Order: sequence, then structure tokens, then C-alpha cells
Amino acid sequence: MATANPRRGYILGLTAYIIWGLFPIYFKAIQAVPALEIIVHRAIWSALFGALLLLVWKHPGWLRELRENPRRFGILAASGVLIASNWLVYVWAVNNGRMLEASLGYYINPLVNVLLGMLLLGERLRRLQWIAVALAAVGVAQQIWQVGSLPWVSLTLALTFGFYGLIRKQAPVAALPGLVVETWLLLPLALGWLVLHPAAQTSQVAFWGTSEAFWLIAAGPITLVPLVCFNAAARHLPYTTLGFLQYLAPTLVMLQAIFLFDEHFDPSKLLAFCFIWAGLAVYSVDAWFTLRRNVG
Repeated sequence: MATANPRRGYILGLTAYIIWGLFPIYFKAIQAVPALEIIVHRAIWSALFGALLLLVWKHPGWLRELRENPRRFGILAASGVLIASNWLVYVWAVNNGRMLEASLGYYINPLVNVLLGMLLLGERLRRLQWIAVALAAVGVAQQIWQVGSLPWVSLTLALTFGFYGLIRKQAPVAALPGLVVETWLLLPLALGWLVLHPAAQTSQVAFWGTSEAFWLIAAGPITLVPLVCFNAAARHLPYTTLGFLQYLAPTLVMLQAIFLFDEHFDPSKLLAFCFIWAGLAVYSVDAWFTLRRNVG
């Protein structure tokens, strides 16, 4: 195994999370295309680009392992549906002025992971983890009380990504081959949707001479490049460190929502964010103490 290089790990990790955090700018560039149609093309171009990338970036034995464990195909099909659902809600939120809710969802996600581990994997929560989850629950409850309805965008993003990670644990496939197989399993649905919707924007010949066409094709590398960076960073940094870096992406989304796209950040949203941030702070302190204990 190659020697860990923390400097390279930080550069790769920051690159991944900055790209993820700047995704709203990309989706705004193709805002004229409906969210579902964007996701259809994201699946198609990710599948093609991913297959090309696998030819260059070798993962010896990954296909043989899948053939020997056919159950993993079913698991990857389920995780593919979950990640596509996550993409769909995220794109819809960005292009419908709900970026703050999307940001909140990805802040909640680490705490949802902790809760899913307790409920479905039998993991026991430490005292600080209970406090962190409780603070996040208060933030969500405050939004329900203030708005009168569930913050469904935030919860859908947090839950779909949380379950996605949980399901992927059941199919130990490397990040890139796993995502490529997921997108190839989605490919028949994506192509079928295009065939059944001849009036779709991207079914029109004139569309492919526009700038939106270029951006749709770019969905492949834009989806996979940050994942490759993240996968490489994980080999050079402790996973806890990557956990801290992950807050960069929703922070960038939140800042763009307020300062670039003029979303209204009213006091009720600020209060919910404060509870979530407090929960993340407690969660981070617990993770830090646990790491120190294990190292010591």
C-alpha cells in the first residue's frame, strides 16, 4: 500500500467537496431543462464516462467479484434508485429556489447516519451522539412548527443519502466501479424515459446546438471527478478528517443561496440551522474524543 500523504489527501478532499459545493452553479446553467430530464442525462453520461474511466483507472477483479456475488447487483440497483432520487430532489431544489433547504439536508445527513446505525445496525449511541441527534431533531421540529409542514426537501436528501450509504455497506464494491454499475443499471430506465417522452427538450435536434447540450454531456465527468478525488483522499486521510471536510459542501451551497441567488434567510430558518450546527458541533467533539481515545 502506498504511503499516506496528508497534504495530497487534503488537496484531493477539498477539491471533491468544493466541486460538490459548487454544483448549484452548474445546475443553474441548465435550469431551462426539467429536473427529471437532467437526471436522465446525468445517468446516461455518467454511465458512459464511468465506463471510459474504468478502462484507464484499473480496478483489478471488481467484475469477477460481482459475478461471484450476484446479490450485489440487486443491492447496487437499489442504491442506484436511491442516489438518482437524491439527485432529482437536489436538482429540483436548486432550480426552484430551495437551496437553503438542500443545504440543511446535507448538514443533517451525518446525524441521520448515526441514527440509522442505531436503528438498523444495532449500534449503540454514545451520550454526546444522543445530544447531537436530539439537537438536530429540535431543529427539524422547529421548522415543522414555524412552517406548518415537514421540511421535506431537507429530510428527503438526508434520508436518501443516508440509506444510500447504508445499502452500499452491504455491497463492498470500490467507489468508482460501484457508481458505474449503479448508473449502468439505471441506463435502461433513462433511455426508456427518453423514448417514451419524444416531446422532451433533449429529444429535439435543435437542442443539441445549444450551450445546455454541452452542460448536459458534462454531467458525466462533473459527477465522477469529485468522487474519484474523494476516493483517493480517503487513502491519505483518516475518515474522521474527511467527515469534518464534508461540511464544506453544504456551507458553500448555503452561501451561494444567500449571496449569489438571493434566497431569503429568515429568522426561522436561521434558528433551525443553529440547532443543526449545534448538533454537528457536539457530534464533531464526540468524534474527535473517540479518535483521540483510539489512537491513545
